[in-house]
Amino acid sequence: MLRFEHVSKMYKNGKTAVDDLSFEFEQGEFICFIGPSGCGKTTTMKMINRLIEPTKGSIYINGENVMEKDPVQLRREIGYVIQQIGLFPHMTIRQNISLVPKLLKWPEEKRRARAAELLNLVNMTPDYLDKYPHELSGGQQQRIGVLRALAADQPLILMDEPFGALDPITRDALQEEFKKLQRRLGKTIVFVTHDMDEALKLADRIVIMRDGRIVQCDTPDEILRNPADDFVEEFIGKDRLIQARPNIQTVEQIMNPSPITITGDRTLTDAIQLMKQNRVDSLLVVDDQKILKGYVDVEIIDQKRRKARLVNDVLETEFTVAKDTLVRDTIRVILKKGVKYVPVTDHEHRLVGIVTRASLVDIVYDSIWGEEEVTQ
Repeated sequence: MLRFEHVSKMYKNGKTAVDDLSFEFEQGEFICFIGPSGCGKTTTMKMINRLIEPTKGSIYINGENVMEKDPVQLRREIGYVIQQIGLFPHMTIRQNISLVPKLLKWPEEKRRARAAELLNLVNMTPDYLDKYPHELSGGQQQRIGVLRALAADQPLILMDEPFGALDPITRDALQEEFKKLQRRLGKTIVFVTHDMDEALKLADRIVIMRDGRIVQCDTPDEILRNPADDFVEEFIGKDRLIQARPNIQTVEQIMNPSPITITGDRTLTDAIQLMKQNRVDSLLVVDDQKILKGYVDVEIIDQKRRKARLVNDVLETEFTVAKDTLVRDTIRVILKKGVKYVPVTDHEHRLVGIVTRASLVDIVYDSIWGEEEVTQ
């Protein structure tokens, strides 16, 4: 899908920004470039769509040399998302999303359908299509920036620190959302970040750079377990949680497969009785197909029981993780958000289990102390 052959970028002042890079990535991979400021990661990405021209070497996308293509046409064939988003304030959300398809002369009906389809992928309602960027929150604007890069259905998307300006909670939510979206659509992503947590969470492979060269290119787990040298070890941080049990990888392996649930058509009285029977203070709400709809707890019911009768009337949305999410990512979510549990869903959003703080205790201990004996 994407191949660099001995690519370098040198400037007239004698500075070498990128020095003899060679690598190859397959279709559908999520690749994160990371490294200290000035290491060449953004330059590397911008050479792919020729915003920066390489001095030496060749870059191929699906076997085609990018230097042999018209640069304007090349950029229309590659999605591009930047930290500043770059939405046009005088255009509606529909017009912003449809910009590249319009340049590619898609029929208007096809453009409108594509914009509505994409908006649904990030759980935004159709009424947003006629709004303007200033009417959206920062997180919503960033979603639109991502959708615009996906609009023309380009197989390759370049992303330059797209979530860097967002608050931590919005950023976490968008990372989860975008990773699910990437898996569903099978896009190849080249993602530049300065945040190691973000790279570990999103990437299939991480490229760590220093002084224009690649120091290590590997999977997140391999980098955590076998850093290439002292620089990589220091860069990722020795205090990061590393799974000490290699046989435990995903939340599916440690989740409780039988969480206490209730359907939305049951009454609040039913919900209270079910909580009492099972000695819990919250319930996960599902439909008849086990699709997760949200949750209710004692506090919510106490606040709203005078104005509501059914569970559907008071349920709140719930943060979830997919069953193939790595355990280390789930630990990070629970610690950051301060939640007691996280529901686990399959790729159709059906509830399949729950991970609690208690179920993670042994893994956290192993991550910190490994095989050391704890003496009294």
